[in-house]
Amino acid sequence: MTLRPGSLAFLIIAISAFGTPAFSYAQAAGPKHIYVYIDTVLAADTKEGVDPRLINMMPKLRGLFSFSTYSLVNHQEGETECGKMIAFTIPTGKILHIQPRAVDGDMIAMEIVLFDGTRPMMTTDLKLKDKGTLIVGGPHYEQGMMFMSIGASTGPLQLTPAEARTPATPAEATTNR
Repeated sequence: MTLRPGSLAFLIIAISAFGTPAFSYAQAAGPKHIYVYIDTVLAADTKEGVDPRLINMMPKLRGLFSFSTYSLVNHQEGETECGKMIAFTIPTGKILHIQPRAVDGDMIAMEIVLFDGTRPMMTTDLKLKDKGTLIVGGPHYEQGMMFMSIGASTGPLQLTPAEARTPATPAEATTNR
């Protein structure tokens, strides 16, 4: 391979202008607070309708699944900082570890590990848009499946009026704060 006279200069300018992913992570100034939200949902074909607390999520769910019934089984939220792991216990008895790594613009880099006891079942590194959600499919049942909606934001999410009017019962909601 032959370099043209301007190629090396272009390469140096490109590296200086765009940096590397590790360099952009190092630019974060101080700890960033990250708010993490986990909704565990049971979806089935029982024609029982949609839990009113899931109304805002329905356009996304209908685009992914074709079930007739969606019930919010559990809602959990917690606050952590970049570099610090937060753990959630999922209703199936599994443990979900989430560790935000960095905030780069409107993207939150994080590692997610799902454990069954001490055995990791799933590990992934990803970037999630600030106030975005990731839906992870879970165990299948005779008439449906359970899944998790994982959300993260750099600030607390504001509830819509419908969500504010629909209180969760103590058995349905837990907080890790």
